[in-house]
Amino acid sequence: MSHSNVKYGILRYGCWARVNHWLIAISFVLLTLSGLALFYPAFFGLTALFGGPEPTRIVHPYIGVFMSLFFIIQAVRFFGDNLIRRHDVQWMKQIGDVLSNRDERLPPVGKNNAGQKLVYWIFLATVPVLLITGIVLWRPWIADDMPIWALRWAVLIHAIAAFIAIITLVIHVYSAIWVKGSVRAMTQGRVSHAWARHHHGLWYEDVVRNEKSDAQATSPTSEVQDRRR
Repeated sequence: MSHSNVKYGILRYGCWARVNHWLIAISFVLLTLSGLALFYPAFFGLTALFGGPEPTRIVHPYIGVFMSLFFIIQAVRFFGDNLIRRHDVQWMKQIGDVLSNRDERLPPVGKNNAGQKLVYWIFLATVPVLLITGIVLWRPWIADDMPIWALRWAVLIHAIAAFIAIITLVIHVYSAIWVKGSVRAMTQGRVSHAWARHHHGLWYEDVVRNEKSDAQATSPTSEVQDRRR
């Protein structure tokens, strides 16, 4: 299957990747709203979104398990795309150019830039922590059998991890809106050749190179040569 064409551009995210991403995103928003409602008295009114305090308490951990499972799938699938490379280190050193929109000074990057990779690794660190501490706090199945000191530590660690994850999500959403075309890539799946070349030069080169290799492999000349062999 071709990943690029003139009319529709380059396929950046397949259908399943996009569905998985939005399931995680929606789940995380619901977790944030229900978690704030349960943790901070000032946000207690948010429990009305879930049918009241008791339904909020019941549904929160189930949403957490649901999100964690889909996040694990996504994390495994995109692990290779998020390994830190030398150009990522240079990209971070030039964060001033990033914030000032001086893209022409930045080194070309792969499918994800260093900022996107940091989001990946922060969530890879915080989601398991949230899952484990959330299970410890899960009433009535687990929490009632845990010692009080474990519950206190679990609440503290859960809150810290949630705070880090929420701040990271806010930055991630802002960056996606800031870089025009990013949201469309995650909703429609494709980006223009110009967008890919400008924002993810190394990834664009790989896509074009693979397209040329596929075209040569399926060309009539190649078929004739294969028959002669």
